[in-house]
Amino acid sequence: MSEMVLRCEDLVKQYKDKKALDNVSLTLEKGKIYGLIGRNGAGKTTLLSILTAQNPATHGTVTLAGQPVWENESSLSHLCFSREINANANNSGIGGLKIKDYLKMAETYMPHWDKAMAEHLLNIFHLDRKKRISKLSKGMTSMITIIVALASKAEFTLLDEPVAGLDVVAREQFYRILLEEYTETGRTFVISTHIIEEAADLFEEVIILHDGRMILKENTQELLESCVHVSGKEEDVDVATAGLVKYREESIGRSKSVTVRLGPGQRLESTEHVTVQPMNLQKIFVAMCGGEV
Repeated sequence: MSEMVLRCEDLVKQYKDKKALDNVSLTLEKGKIYGLIGRNGAGKTTLLSILTAQNPATHGTVTLAGQPVWENESSLSHLCFSREINANANNSGIGGLKIKDYLKMAETYMPHWDKAMAEHLLNIFHLDRKKRISKLSKGMTSMITIIVALASKAEFTLLDEPVAGLDVVAREQFYRILLEEYTETGRTFVISTHIIEEAADLFEEVIILHDGRMILKENTQELLESCVHVSGKEEDVDVATAGLVKYREESIGRSKSVTVRLGPGQRLESTEHVTVQPMNLQKIFVAMCGGEV
């Protein structure tokens, strides 16, 4: 059997006049936690759903250990995509199910399901097993998607906005539990989130999608070490950053600031004329993709 990697090549997803994914090629290795970040509409959910064969690609291929994922039960048994529950307001469909019945249904689709872990997480999150999905708050439905993801025991587990609606205590619980599970099992996790800085320490690698294209896939620590924020008088900043890769140049009066991405061997330090400061992952993302997170 080939090395256990999840790989997509030249993925395109076209919706009428919109290209949700534009030639995305990506390799996800076993035993890493990846952060997937991008603005609303960047294509994150579409990518995750195609990687796990919940959505067909318009063009391109997805393989796990060299085998196609689409309609391949053997490959799918190693994959879990845990996404927001679309519970109807009325008591029909998924919304009408009790939590215990929803998890029972998940168990039938997950060949490596860990029932003891699911029960343990229900207790940690203080969820009433008899409560109907339609009666749950946004945070509670997020807890259910987290339980499904972790209890699936899938080697490649992809989570779409898992902490949406969770308060800060529950988010910290999730990060701790995820890290414990990763440490014990070496499973691969891909976490799509808008709460970037809070989760940044989890990510061994970060993937940035922008307008359907993958603009970066990098070791998180190396990315943080290579990006700096440079500010000062406009002419001094221009001299200091000449020939360097720059993002998000902003001028106010005679002052200027810019994000710089340093290449191998390049250094930039503060002088009496310019200030050079380190950046966190959220600020790097904003600089590269513009606008608000």
